[in-house]
Amino acid sequence: MLEAFEQQSYHLHAETRLSQGIDYLKSFPELDEYTIEAADGHFIDHACQTEKNSKGKVYAAGGIYALNLRSGLLRFLCLVTNVTQRHQEIPVLRDHIEKQNKGIKFNVVDYRDPETGKLHRFVTTLPMTINPGTITMLYFKRWTIEKTFNNTKSNFKETKAWSSNTRSLENQMRLTAMSYNLMRVFEEIPKTQQPELIHPSDKKYSEALEIRQQQAQKRDRFVNPLFFQARISRISSYTIRAVQNAIITGMSLQCFMSSLVARLVSRPQLIGEH
Repeated sequence: MLEAFEQQSYHLHAETRLSQGIDYLKSFPELDEYTIEAADGHFIDHACQTEKNSKGKVYAAGGIYALNLRSGLLRFLCLVTNVTQRHQEIPVLRDHIEKQNKGIKFNVVDYRDPETGKLHRFVTTLPMTINPGTITMLYFKRWTIEKTFNNTKSNFKETKAWSSNTRSLENQMRLTAMSYNLMRVFEEIPKTQQPELIHPSDKKYSEALEIRQQQAQKRDRFVNPLFFQARISRISSYTIRAVQNAIITGMSLQCFMSSLVARLVSRPQLIGEH
């Protein structure tokens, strides 16, 4: 039941966000027909009551999550280990993918960074008609899932497994993903109400890009314009604390959302946007 509930809530959040115009890949219309996700393993400490295996050892509990790079929503894919055995996440992820997609073909894409002049080579299942710069940005955006894991550990305090039982661990990871998605919705709603404003972290990121652009222009180079497009930022600690406080104090939803909107700032004008 929890698995079905997680999947349903995920789809409802995704549909709602798209209806509100939240699409972090809208600058890449060539990707409209694809589902783009960043998947990675995430490990937490074993439960206190975990019994040691035959070798007298216990391991970290881990699972693989996927972050949708279009909606910013997280979902649990599969369990890597239940703490009694050591497993590597790549073989587990490969097996999970091969069960869903058979006969995948890969292409090799070369891309020269206009900012540094350095040549990069990427492997992709996307067709050769996709711009190499777009594929490069997708690789770059993979790092976003690490910010997601930072949220779950630092803000949600999900640092320890509840149990060594496989079903219990899967449920814990599903609930973690559902909690993250709910916080992601709260993080983004204010921007849909005031689209001309942005979060302070987005302003800081944009200003850092502007400095990079100015430095690149001095070398007769430029930053890839795709860096200036919308990004999935880390959910702010302010938003998470505000949700917690609203629950504790019984604050009305209207007052709560107003406090989130009040934190937004003006969008700076950047050279890279032109």
